[in-house]
Amino acid sequence: MKRTTDEQLADIAQEFVRQNKSKRRWRIMFGVLFVGYFSFMSYIGVSESDILETALKKESAFVAEVVLHGTIQSSGSIDADEAIKLLRSAFESENAKAVILRINSPGGSPVQSSRIYKAIVRFKKQFDKKIYVVVEDICASGCYYIASVADEIYADESSIIGGIGVAMSSFGAVGALKKLGIKRRLYVAGKYKGLLDSFSPENEKILMHIQTNILDKSHQNFINAVKAGRGDRLSKHKDLFTGLIWLGQDAKKLGLIDGIADASYIAKHIIGINSRILFEKEKTLLEQLTEASAKGVALVINNKLTTQDFIGSLQ
Repeated sequence: MKRTTDEQLADIAQEFVRQNKSKRRWRIMFGVLFVGYFSFMSYIGVSESDILETALKKESAFVAEVVLHGTIQSSGSIDADEAIKLLRSAFESENAKAVILRINSPGGSPVQSSRIYKAIVRFKKQFDKKIYVVVEDICASGCYYIASVADEIYADESSIIGGIGVAMSSFGAVGALKKLGIKRRLYVAGKYKGLLDSFSPENEKILMHIQTNILDKSHQNFINAVKAGRGDRLSKHKDLFTGLIWLGQDAKKLGLIDGIADASYIAKHIIGINSRILFEKEKTLLEQLTEASAKGVALVINNKLTTQDFIGSLQ
């Protein structure tokens, strides 16, 4: 019997409704699985926090390992307030027999670097503990300012070390403005208030003032800090304080570092304690969940592989 157009449309509508219901069910199911997964991973993250707290309360000795990565600047990757807080926690830990500062930075603010340097000087005296710096990829400029206060500095053969100098950069667009027929209008109170204006011609007196009273004095403060920290270990190389950088293997010859080693080697063979506890910048909730999630997956995979190996050994 031939079906009417209305009946055909009704069937199509019913099929459309069934498909939508099916999609809705799948969405709900995936939503529940997603929430459950992140709840489980959050639990793992909290468990790990509990493990850390327990470890800190134990009577067994450990090495406190502080991790600082990024540019040194206020409210930046390495902020003096946060870095000092981490370092204080590491030094204050009763069972921490020494501190390792694992650092990776191209440098940054001389003020922030100086604050961290001075804080480490205070903590070394206050808590009578040694601090070892371990350089990862790079430790230049302000980073080396901080590192030079350590009892010993170590790096990889290919780590970049040095940069003992001070820089201030700008640009000049006076010629470009002239070509475009644009006239710069700068209104100031104070003869030299616009001294760093990129659209005004250079002034020899201002340049001399910046060189003598800003750059040279900041550089000398840097040199004094490095000499105070490294002492007789520094070589007499003529380019040591010129801002040049070297690889770890050459930095050792120049006395900028004490050897080639990583944190694990230092803890075990130099400090004599194999147990290390990490002190690093507090992560956001999302970062904690993501990290816990990744660790959880690794843990599940590791357990699965271990179980399979165990079963395989029984066969």
